[in-house]
Amino acid sequence: MQVLEQVLRLGRRGKLLRPFCQARHVQPRGYSRRLQRVLTDFGADDSFGAAAAKVLEHYAIEVPVSAVRKHTLVHGRAIAATTDKPLHKPAGQITTGMDGSMIPIMEPGSGVDQRKGKKLFWREARLCCARAVGREQACYGVTLGSTEVAGWVWHQTAKMAGLTRETDVHGVGDGAPWIGEQFENHFGDQGTYLIDFYHVSEYLAAAALKVARPGKERQWLHCQQGRLLQNKASKVLRALEPHLEAEGTSEEAPVQAAFRYLFERRPYLDYKGARAKGLPIGSGEVESGHRHVVQQRLKLSGCWWKETNAQSMLNLRAARANKLWEDYWLN
Repeated sequence: MQVLEQVLRLGRRGKLLRPFCQARHVQPRGYSRRLQRVLTDFGADDSFGAAAAKVLEHYAIEVPVSAVRKHTLVHGRAIAATTDKPLHKPAGQITTGMDGSMIPIMEPGSGVDQRKGKKLFWREARLCCARAVGREQACYGVTLGSTEVAGWVWHQTAKMAGLTRETDVHGVGDGAPWIGEQFENHFGDQGTYLIDFYHVSEYLAAAALKVARPGKERQWLHCQQGRLLQNKASKVLRALEPHLEAEGTSEEAPVQAAFRYLFERRPYLDYKGARAKGLPIGSGEVESGHRHVVQQRLKLSGCWWKETNAQSMLNLRAARANKLWEDYWLN
């Protein structure tokens, strides 16, 4: 009755009163933080259309796809994929790696219809992971930024895993020069870097087709792998050297490629030392991280991203992998 009297005093064209909204502290056509969490939760794992369908199925709330997209990306920009606060106790030794994965990026056109003149291309998402030896939980960081930014993210990720000035760091990665450079910049004074054994073997397997006798390619490859595991890279180089292709040849030169790859990365081939300490000689952990942190959501069929939106989604995916999701929503 009191509300009705207020409405009568204001008149039909006066201020609109919403007593329920005032009592429950919500806005009309708004989204509560709890609902935003639901939308973001589904939107971080599935396409925005599929996420809207899941909200309807599980909560009987019909929301537009645009709302799922909006709130997922807003919270993706707000959430921090890494933190200065260590997630684990100081570690005596950690294993860590960095690797790149290509994701589809779309740059809209400049006209009224931004679909016209848009550019489609691929951008490298640089993912790193770090894990204290003896612990199961790995920490992840990911960026679309420069190699310098990737190095900073790498260092932050290692700190989350328990990195201190006294921690021994064991890094593994492929032969990309920028990865080795960033490792030296951020961990060089307290760690060692190792080239992924599988990548080295790929080069040797290609060379085996030119070096070994027909039918003996696998045997030759296993022999060279055994030498590498015993830190006898010089013997592998000597086995390749007599078969080097002539410089400037137009045909493929797998022997030359393998020789150069090994020769330029000789300081990073201490497989014997790593195995003696029970440390990995492959970068499988960070490479598998690409599948469940990056590719599972950002490489859906027919999916193209604006760069800023892609980074927001990468933030969400990494934060969830790092168990930072709950802390974000409680703040």
